[in-house]
Amino acid sequence: MNNNCLNILKWTEAQLKYTYDVSLQQATPQELHEALGQAVMMAISDDWSRSKKTRMPNRKAYYFSAEYLIGRLVYSNLFNLGILDEMKELFAQRGVDLAILEDIEDDALGNGGLGRLAACFLDSAASTNIPLSGYGLRYKFGLFKQSFDAEGNQVENADDWTKFGDPWSFRRYNHTVKVKFPDHTVLAVPYDVPIIGYDTSNVGTLRLWQCEAEEELDFNAFNNQDYLRALDAKNKAEDITRVLYPNDSTWEGKRLRIKQQYVLSSASLQDMLRTFKIAHGNDLSRFAEFYAVQLNDTHPAMSIPELIRLLMAEGMSFDDAFNVAQKTFSYTNHTVMGEALEKWPLDLMRSVVPEIVDIICRIDEKLKWEHPGLFIVKDNTAHMANLSIYVGSYINGVAEIHSQILKDDCFKDWYYAFPERFQNKTNGITPRRWLGLCNPELTEMIRQHVGTGFLKNLELIGGLKDQINNGTIVEFNAVKRKKKEQLCAVIAKHEGVMLNPDFIFDVQVKRLHEYKRQLMNILSIVDIYFRLKEGRLPDFHPTVYLFGAKSAPGYARAKAIIRYINRVAKMINNDPAVADKLKVVFVQNYNCSYAEHIIPAADISEQISPAGTEASGTGNMKLMLNGAVTLGTLDGANVEIAQEAGKENEYIFGHTVEQINAVKDTYRSRDIYDSNPDLRRAINTLVDGTVPTDDAQRELFHALLDGTSWHKADHYFVLLDYASYLDAKLQANRDYADRLAFGRKCLMNVASAAKFSSDRTIRQYAEEIWHITPTQY
Repeated sequence: MNNNCLNILKWTEAQLKYTYDVSLQQATPQELHEALGQAVMMAISDDWSRSKKTRMPNRKAYYFSAEYLIGRLVYSNLFNLGILDEMKELFAQRGVDLAILEDIEDDALGNGGLGRLAACFLDSAASTNIPLSGYGLRYKFGLFKQSFDAEGNQVENADDWTKFGDPWSFRRYNHTVKVKFPDHTVLAVPYDVPIIGYDTSNVGTLRLWQCEAEEELDFNAFNNQDYLRALDAKNKAEDITRVLYPNDSTWEGKRLRIKQQYVLSSASLQDMLRTFKIAHGNDLSRFAEFYAVQLNDTHPAMSIPELIRLLMAEGMSFDDAFNVAQKTFSYTNHTVMGEALEKWPLDLMRSVVPEIVDIICRIDEKLKWEHPGLFIVKDNTAHMANLSIYVGSYINGVAEIHSQILKDDCFKDWYYAFPERFQNKTNGITPRRWLGLCNPELTEMIRQHVGTGFLKNLELIGGLKDQINNGTIVEFNAVKRKKKEQLCAVIAKHEGVMLNPDFIFDVQVKRLHEYKRQLMNILSIVDIYFRLKEGRLPDFHPTVYLFGAKSAPGYARAKAIIRYINRVAKMINNDPAVADKLKVVFVQNYNCSYAEHIIPAADISEQISPAGTEASGTGNMKLMLNGAVTLGTLDGANVEIAQEAGKENEYIFGHTVEQINAVKDTYRSRDIYDSNPDLRRAINTLVDGTVPTDDAQRELFHALLDGTSWHKADHYFVLLDYASYLDAKLQANRDYADRLAFGRKCLMNVASAAKFSSDRTIRQYAEEIWHITPTQY
């Protein structure tokens, strides 16, 4: 047992005694988590301090992101330190099972793939010694906790993730900065989160800003018993970082979103200017020589005019400041959908950040003089993606097909003007969390066949390909069966649903959005249900269809889809005629920790967005790495997954981007509805009373067949792809009966996943965008 583990145990016991006056055995999960976290922070403090100092003379990169979906940190931190098993053993010797920390809340400071990608990138940078730090916001309430009521509705409750403390961050009040708005000034107080590298002494940093008031209490107002006004400044400041993505359907909601984005931008840049002056002196013209900034989508795009403003305040001319900014920033685009590309009315922005609007307009004038056909400001609206492309060194998409669409369609005029700026950086995932931590059984199996080191260098996993035979397939199938048993226990505990691990586990877990086509999935399940009851699928292998997703609180149609799925699940699960063939489960409060149980157990990974809509996806990569076959369209990274593992080892269906573009202007979903009686019967359950019907479901029905004032019918081509989708789904079901052949497909996916390591992605960013090299220790 190494001394580090013994010290951590000793410090944990001391913290419990000092803070809570309890022994190790008496501590609640929350008390143990707080004390253990503080002990680990003590253990890594020297490495963390040294890592920061080592980087100072070199060029380094900063990741600006509104989201970091870092999940529960305790297990991943112990895993990356290489001591998780030893700590479990030490605690077990004292009668404490570290599994009780499963009750600890996730750090849900993100909404989905964009935030989880940011977390994976920081893990990879720390593990590969690449000098990258993150900046974000420390929301008091992260992504909401989700539950379902008796009618199947999504119910949202606040996620007070720091209610029992936050041992994994350190408040650095001495680095507090002020961020000024026309009507008030707020303090941005930094909290530093260590990013512990795997198999290295390197520790990176994620700095999160929390907004506080300069004066928390107006004492005179309080003394005059005007208690609301006494706390006005406190509430006004704290509201900015109170909630991740506040509802922005109103003017005030939009103003709050702009305040959030400006705090992230201004506080982070002020901090960077401070550290630059310490390390390199006051010649700010050299800023871009030492600092690169990656904008994770357009949420932090206000950083561009803010850096120009800050540099001009230091005496630099606009043109010189513009040149520094253009060499500093690069922009990652995460969407091809116009409605998701941020655009802010100038009047709205001017009410919050008037100086920023002035600079954006000045940048727009410069652009239009140089390139008369391009714009940043149009119809009194600032287009933040255009701003990010123009005042930046590079723009990248996040999968090969996505990057090509950016050049051919979304930003084709910009590509024509600046072809040298466009790159592709296919997304990736950290194999530490998404294999080593969540699937130790598969990790051990791989280690027996390819040796150690593949969690640090995933290229080594390719050695499995030469060893795929009946013996290794049987080994793999046994691992998969065990992960299903474990997931069945978790679902029984959290959902009260008993599942059979001998069923196929067909999984769709991701954010709930129409383009992700959870509706197509559930309609196919309804179709299968009716066919089973009629005896038309005699060879159907028993299957559980598993959903996990949250809808944005204001997204009425997505919430209607959740309600419909839950109602269908209730109908199917209560029908004894299909009890031995079919189950549907929509898990509540899907998050990182739930994903760590679901993904290793999945047999089939549903990635079914219409071609050309999903930028990349990362859930598809996690499921691939854990041995699920992809049931998907040629969209996002699915294209590259099929290339790497072989199309014969996936279930690809649906129209391509080119085929959709060729038919979309003349496409009539009602023609398909009228000609396919099985699909028509499934769609009719939205309105015919087969499951409880409501106005929102009727609206879904008409959106599919008649369209709306803002979208043509079946805007995401559910009916267009349906027949191909159902054929592929049923083919996968039939193929599963041959456990060796299907297991071979699964193992080929595992063995072919090397490309999708975020270590590879972050190295490409470092070499091709940031022009930085790993730090030597």
